[in-house]
Amino acid sequence: MEVKQLASKTLTGLKVRTCNANEMNTGTAKIADLWQRFADKYTAELTKNSHVYGVYTNYESDVTGDFDVIACSDAQSIHARDAVKVTTTAGRYLVFTGEGEMPDAIIDLWGEIWQYFSSDDCAHTRTYTSDFEYYKNANEVEIAIAITE
Repeated sequence: MEVKQLASKTLTGLKVRTCNANEMNTGTAKIADLWQRFADKYTAELTKNSHVYGVYTNYESDVTGDFDVIACSDAQSIHARDAVKVTTTAGRYLVFTGEGEMPDAIIDLWGEIWQYFSSDDCAHTRTYTSDFEYYKNANEVEIAIAITE
């Protein structure tokens, strides 16, 4: 993991509102379906220069509350009626990296993040403003977690 100062990004995609408790149950989980809908609608519009993100924002409170998840891209070609725009917050982020087969690699990396921030000796505090996954390629991801200055 590495602390980075990141600029804001404006991205376009599809949104759901959920919470971590709902995502642990296949009957109430929404994120997997969100990514399937994003792939079905927008894969054809992405180019080799497009970047894909998963943005977590509008936190109700902390890891226990509701939040928005936006499966999105910086591709300028996404203009569907149901598409939403989201802008990530500029600031300090703790960036974690993971590799492997998706979605297992992303699930494992989130587990590492939750473990890190729940440890007694955690050196950083989450801001719960905007966090995001950046899919570097089919087998590599970065997750940026907003932290206090």
